[in-house]
Parts: sequence; C-alpha cells; structure tokens
Amino acid sequence: MVATPTWVGRPSSIAQRMLERMDAMLSETDDENRPVAYNRVAGVIVTGNEDGAHHVISEISGGLVDIGYTIPGQAWTYWNKGPGPGPSYSETDEGHEWSAKTGRAMVSNLVAVAKALAANPVPAPPS
Repeated sequence: MVATPTWVGRPSSIAQRMLERMDAMLSETDDENRPVAYNRVAGVIVTGNEDGAHHVISEISGGLVDIGYTIPGQAWTYWNKGPGPGPSYSETDEGHEWSAKTGRAMVSNLVAVAKALAANPVPAPPS
C-alpha cells in the first residue's frame, strides 16, 4: 500500500523517491526467476486539500505495475477538499463516508486478488 498526499496535483516527493528506489527491484528475482514483485498486490491512498487524486493514483499505480505488482480494479481511495486551500481531513467531516466506503472496497479487492495469486501464481517470464 502506498499512501501520499497530493502536492500541486502530483504525488509527494517522498512517494516519487520511493518509486525511484523500488526501481532496483526490476533486476531482483525469486528462486523461480520471477521478478520479486510478481504475485504481490498493491493499492494507493491519497489525501490532501487540493484536487488531483486521480492523477496521483495513476502515477503511483503505473510505477508499481512497471515494477511487477498487480493492481486490482478500484485498489485506491482518496480524500480531498477540492482545489485551493482548505481544511484538512481531521478538521472536517466532509467526504469521510465516501473515503471509508472506497477504502473498504479497495481492501476487499486487494485481498481477493492476493488470494487468487496465491492459488494461481503468475509464472516466470519466458527466457
């Protein structure tokens, strides 16, 4: 799971740095010669009091898929107050119910796909 705030409609520099460091995983393989991220699921949580959550979700998800993670459908949740300055999550009740609902769906989808991959792992790429 990757969690990041939205900064100017983009992932935080820390989240970006995390993806850059995970790039090293591309050359790591397990005992069956599969990339180490194969058969692992990932999702994204975005918060912030500005817009851009969908863009951030796509940026982070795209990087995780490149590394080898499986991203189930609707494996994300977010909360934002909309463009411009405004209250943070803890300063308002607005949007909490929707964020919790999508968060529960995200967890359900991540668990379902993780179980499916455990039962039927993705094989190593052809040589």
